[in-house]
Amino acid sequence: MSEKLLSILDALEKPLKFSSRKGYSNLDKITGLDKLVGDLTLKALSLPLGSEEFDKLEKIKQFFTSYDSLDTGQKKEIIENSLQIIEGLRNSHKSAPNSKEDETAKLKEESPDKDDISLSEDIDKNSEHFENLSQIPVQFVKGVGPRIASILKKKGLESVEDALNYFPRAYEDRRTVKSISKLTPGQRETVMGKIMLAGKIRTKTRSLYQIVLSDGTGTVTLVWFQFNEKYLRAAYKKGASVILTSEVTVGYRGAVQIIHPKPEDIEVIDEGEEIDEDHIHFNRIVPIYPLTEGLKQRRMRRIMKSLVDTFGDSLPSFIPQSISNKRNILDYGQALKRVHFPDDKDMVIDISDGSSVYESSPHRTVSYSEFFLTEIGLAIKKRDVAKLDGIKFSPTNELTEALLGKLPFALTSAQRRVISEIEQDMCSENPMNRLLQGDVGSGKTIVALFSILKAVESGYQAVLMAPTEILAEQHLASVLEYVKGLGLRVVFLKSGLSKSEKNTYYKAIMSGEAQIAVGTHALIQDKVDFKNLGLVVIDEQHRFGVMQRAELMSKGKNPDVLVMTATPIPRTLALTVYGDLDVSILDELPPGRKEIKTKVYYDQKGSREKAYSIVRKEIESGRQAYVVYPMIEESENPDFKDLKYATQMAEELQNEIFPDFRVGLLHGRMKTDEKEAIMKRFNSNHLDILVATTVIEVGVDVPNATVMVVENAERFGLTQLHQLRGRIGRGGHDSHCVLISSFRRSEDAEKRLTIMEGTSDGFKIAEADLMIRGPGDFLGTKQSGLPQFRFANLIRDSRTLLEAREDAFNLVKEDPELSKHPELLEQVINRWGQLLKLGGIS
Repeated sequence: MSEKLLSILDALEKPLKFSSRKGYSNLDKITGLDKLVGDLTLKALSLPLGSEEFDKLEKIKQFFTSYDSLDTGQKKEIIENSLQIIEGLRNSHKSAPNSKEDETAKLKEESPDKDDISLSEDIDKNSEHFENLSQIPVQFVKGVGPRIASILKKKGLESVEDALNYFPRAYEDRRTVKSISKLTPGQRETVMGKIMLAGKIRTKTRSLYQIVLSDGTGTVTLVWFQFNEKYLRAAYKKGASVILTSEVTVGYRGAVQIIHPKPEDIEVIDEGEEIDEDHIHFNRIVPIYPLTEGLKQRRMRRIMKSLVDTFGDSLPSFIPQSISNKRNILDYGQALKRVHFPDDKDMVIDISDGSSVYESSPHRTVSYSEFFLTEIGLAIKKRDVAKLDGIKFSPTNELTEALLGKLPFALTSAQRRVISEIEQDMCSENPMNRLLQGDVGSGKTIVALFSILKAVESGYQAVLMAPTEILAEQHLASVLEYVKGLGLRVVFLKSGLSKSEKNTYYKAIMSGEAQIAVGTHALIQDKVDFKNLGLVVIDEQHRFGVMQRAELMSKGKNPDVLVMTATPIPRTLALTVYGDLDVSILDELPPGRKEIKTKVYYDQKGSREKAYSIVRKEIESGRQAYVVYPMIEESENPDFKDLKYATQMAEELQNEIFPDFRVGLLHGRMKTDEKEAIMKRFNSNHLDILVATTVIEVGVDVPNATVMVVENAERFGLTQLHQLRGRIGRGGHDSHCVLISSFRRSEDAEKRLTIMEGTSDGFKIAEADLMIRGPGDFLGTKQSGLPQFRFANLIRDSRTLLEAREDAFNLVKEDPELSKHPELLEQVINRWGQLLKLGGIS
C-alpha cells in the first residue's frame, strides 16, 4: 500500500472518528462530511489500487452519496461501517512483510539536521521579554530544525508553548550510575557500558538473544527469550555505548543479568555524541517523554532541556500570593522546570499515583495552576449568568396540582426536593442554569414536566429537546399522557415532517397557541420562533454540541435552562464540565422498582442455553425481552469476525431458537416510519422479543420488558451497558440482564463486566468507568466542553482540583471584576476564554 493511500486513509479516518466519539455526540458538529469523504475517496480511487482496495473504497464513496438525507441512526451505521473498512485496509497493509529498508529506517538514530536552525542569540538572551510563546515555532529551538519539527507536529507540538506543556510520562532515578561489578540483584540499577558481544544463542530447548555489556569493572548479560532478531541486531550493535536502567537478576552460575529490558530502558549513545556535561541523561532524575516514530528519547530530552532553560523563567506566575502561601504553590516557571528536569533534592515520583504527585510541590503547582485557571473561568461564567436579567416566574400551581392529583404514584422525597430547588430558581430574578442528574429510571421526566407546567402557569412557553427521535417520541408520549385534560397544546418537531405539518406547528409556536414544544434538533431551525419562551429543558445534553444548545436558548430572552442526564457524572468531572451550573441529584428510585439481576455468561453452548432459558421463562410468563447486538450486519474487518450481528441473529432467533415467539428487528438504518411501527408493536405487546442495536440505549420505556440480553458484551462500554440495562426493570417485575461475552476479552473488558455484575448504582458505575477510560473518552472531550488539561488529571489530582475550585470561587466572590488581579484575568481569557465563552470582565 502506497504512502499516498495511507495518508488519505488517515484524512478519512479523523473526521469519522471524531463524529463517532461518545456515542456519536459529535455527529452534528461536522458539516459537509459527505463532500469531504467523496473528495478523498475519489482521490484514493485515482491511485494504482488492487481490486480489493478499489472495491472497499468505492463502497465508502457510495455510503456517503445520500448521507445528508439520512436520519441520525443511519448516519451512525454508515460511519461505523466506514471506520471498519478503513481499519481493515490498514491492517492488511500492516500484515504485509516489511522491506529491509523499512526496518533499517525505523531503527536509524536521527542525526542532527544539516539545516537545523537554532534560536538566535537575541532570543536566548532576551527570552523573558516574550509574552506569547504560542507564536514562536518550535522549529527554531536549538536542536530541532524543519525535519524534527515535522515529527513533533504529529504529537501536536508546533510552538514553544506546546512543547513546554509536553510533560514526561515517567522518571528514572539515574543519580547514581553503578559500576557493573557493584550491581545488586533484585534492585533497579543504572549502568553505562559498551556492547562487547551480541547475537542469537541456541540452547537444547530454545533460542535466545544475548548482549554482553562491559564497563571495565565487569560484565552484565541482557537476555531476551522472545525477540525480533532483526530489530535487536540493528538497534544494539557491537561496540555501541549504552545507558541502561533496569532490574538486575542472578543467572547461570551467579552471573548478573537483565531479563527482557524494554526499549525505553536502553539508550544508545551515538558515536561522536558530545559528552553529557550538562548531565541531561544521567547523574540526575531523568525525564522519560512520550515519543513518536523517528524521534528517540535522548534527542527529545536535549530539545526539552534547551526549551526549559531558554523559556522556563519567562512563564508568568498568576496565582495570588496569599493563595500560593496557603497552598504551598511555587513560582510557576520554576515548578515547570522541575517537572521536566527535577532537582537532585526532589523525590522520584510515580506520575500515575495521586499521592506521589500531590506530595511533589513542583507537580502539584503545575496541576493546581491548570485547575485554578479553569475554575476561575467557571466562576466568572456563573457570575455573568447571575448578572443577566432573568425571568421571575409566578406559578399559580393550578396545573402542577392537577398533575399531582392524577399521578398513579407518589413522588419520591428526592423528586420533591429537586422540584422545590428548581421552583426556587425559577421564582428568582436570575436565569436558572441547573443540571439534573439521575440514574436510569429515577424519574427525571416527571420532574422536568412539573418545571414545564410551572413555566406555562406563569404565562410562558417551554421546550423539551432530546438528541434522538426515539427519545423525543418517548418524552412526547409521557407529556401527552400527563397533560391530558389540562387544556394545553403540545407540538412535536422532528426531521421528516411534511411542509404543511411544519408550517402548522411553526404558527402554533409563534402565536403562543402551543404552550409546549417537544422535539429533536429540528427545534433550533431558523423558522422556529417562540412567542414567549421561558424554559428550556435539554435531555441527555452531552449529546448536543455547544452551539446547538446556545441556538435553542437564543430563541427566548435569557430563558431558564434545565439540562438533564441519565449518565451520572462523577464529582471531579462535574466540577470542570458543569462547574458553572447548580446541580440537583435524584438519588432515590421510585417505589416498586426491583433490583435487576445481572449475570455474565460465556459464549458457549451450555451457558447460552441457560441464558436463552431465562428469556423463554419470562416470555412464557407474559413478559418481553430485548436482545442487543453490537453490529447490524456482518463486517469484512477480520477484527470483527467473531461478532454476532443483528440482522442474521433476528432470523436465527425467530426460525431456530424461539420459533414459537414473535421476534422483531430494530436498528439505525431503518426508516423513521419503520422504526416507529416496530416500537409500537413492541410497546403494545405484539412482539415478544426485540432484536436491536444500541439505538435503544436511551429513551425506550416498555414496563413489560423484563429481560435484556447483550451479545458480545465485552465490546460495550460500561456506561453503555448500564444504559441498556436501564431499559428493563420499569414495571415492578423481577428483571434479568444477561451479558454474553467471548472468552477473548481485554483486562478492561473483564473489569467492566465484573462491575456490571457487582452493582446497579449508576454513580458507582460512572466512577469506575471514568477510572477505566479517563475523562476525555468518558464524555467525548470536544463535544462536552471538557477542558484539555496538559498535565492535571481529573482522577489522579482530585484533591488538588477541590482545593483549586474552593480558592477560585472565593476569589471571584471577593473580587468579582478581578480588578486586583489583571494578570490572572488575562491568563484565564487566553487559556479558556473561547471554550468557556468568556468575553472578559464587564
